[in-house]
Amino acid sequence: MKRAIEVVRTGRWPLAEKIDTVTLLFDDRYRRRLRMLGDGGTDFLLDLVEPIVLHTGDGLRLEEGGYVEVKAAEEDLVEVRGRDAASFARIAWHLGNRHLPAEIAHDRILIREDHVIVDMLKGLGAEMRNVRAAFDPEGGAYGQHNHDPGHHHGTLHGERHG
Repeated sequence: MKRAIEVVRTGRWPLAEKIDTVTLLFDDRYRRRLRMLGDGGTDFLLDLVEPIVLHTGDGLRLEEGGYVEVKAAEEDLVEVRGRDAASFARIAWHLGNRHLPAEIAHDRILIREDHVIVDMLKGLGAEMRNVRAAFDPEGGAYGQHNHDPGHHHGTLHGERHG
C-alpha cells in the first residue's frame, strides 16, 4: 500500500507531481495514521510521526513519489455575522473565549452547529443562517488549540500561521 509520510503546506509542493485529491471533513483532517481513499481511487495510508491538521491545498507526499492534494469537504455549518463592525468584533470575542473551531473572514464567521452557542449568539444580536461549505478553521495561537500544531517544527514544512 502507498504511504503518505509528510505534509507539505499549500504553495510549497509541486502541483505537477499531484496524482490525486482526497476530500475530507474537518474531523478527518487531524490524523496521524489512517487509511484513505483519494477521489480518483488512490488507496494510501496516511502515516505521519504525529497528528497534524490538514488544510485545503496541502500536499501529502507519498513515499514512492507524487502528492495527494487535501481538499476540505463541505459540511453543515452556521454562518455568523454582526450588525456592524463593533457587534462583529464582540461576537468574535465571545466565540474566541469559548475556544471553538471557527473560520473567520472579514464579514462572517463559520462555526459548527451547537445549540448552546447559537442561543448565546442570538442573545448577542448575531445574524445567523445555516450554510453548507468547506470548513477550514483558524489554527490556535498556543499549540494544539483547535487541533492545530502551531509552531511545531517536526516533519511539517511551510507551517500555516493564521
